[in-house]
Amino acid sequence: MPRLLRLLLLLLCISLPAAAQPLRWEVEGPPSLAPVAERLRGLEPDRLVGAMRLVGLEDAGPPIRVIVAPEGSEAARAVPPWVSGYALSEQGIVVILPARTPTYPDSSLPDLFRHEIAHVLVARAAGGGEVPRWFHEGVAMVAGLTWGLDDVSRASLAVMVRGEVPLATLDRAFGGGHGEVQRAYAIAGTFVRDLLERHGQDVAGQILAGVRQGLPFEEAFARATGETLAAAEAGFWERQSFWYRWVPLLTSSVTLWLGITLLAVWAIRRRRKRDAALRARWDEEEKRLAEVSLDEPVN
Repeated sequence: MPRLLRLLLLLLCISLPAAAQPLRWEVEGPPSLAPVAERLRGLEPDRLVGAMRLVGLEDAGPPIRVIVAPEGSEAARAVPPWVSGYALSEQGIVVILPARTPTYPDSSLPDLFRHEIAHVLVARAAGGGEVPRWFHEGVAMVAGLTWGLDDVSRASLAVMVRGEVPLATLDRAFGGGHGEVQRAYAIAGTFVRDLLERHGQDVAGQILAGVRQGLPFEEAFARATGETLAAAEAGFWERQSFWYRWVPLLTSSVTLWLGITLLAVWAIRRRRKRDAALRARWDEEEKRLAEVSLDEPVN
């Protein structure tokens, strides 16, 4: 091949953009956990295409390393006993502890896997920039398909018990006890879902893109949403007021007995109205019979 042609081909290859990498993962673990590892290998990557779109990724990057670790291993001892999986997001590593039953916000092994994979995708979308833990978890819950109506109920319960929880303090809650962590998950997931409903499904990816470009998180948030984080938070709690102010009232025993009383009063009034109508018919019938008997000739 002529040297000039080779040079032109080389320049062409350099100028072409690299092909986007699909989402891939490589699973490793001891022989005793081979069935779990095989199950994870068999999960469909298409189930996480939506997660890539949500965080604004077209290129998933290198394969994610998935470690299936037994109980008692160093990976298991690194986290509290109720944690069934976690992600070392910046390193592109997911650790699954199958001996532990998945707990909220995950209900099954596939849910847990998708949630932790989503954490890696969030980190890659942010390009190594700093993202608050609450946003990381909230996006992962939505991206991992683990957010639902149960989260709204949990968030309402959390607010009823503790009151409004500032997002600035929510990150610390993820380092607390099991109950505190569950409340933090519920609030984070509900806030991010509320954000997506108000600003569209692309807003999380836009925020992470801003962080990837070097913006502080709050500035990236404001540019993507058109409102400050403080304003978004205030609006969120105002919208949530129905759940933690009215739902407890509507489901309380006082409201229950009030409803029963009103229903009983309505039933009594309806019964009295029906009885009055029946008596009126009887009176009318008796009057008619009496008039008939008076008109009849006496034998």
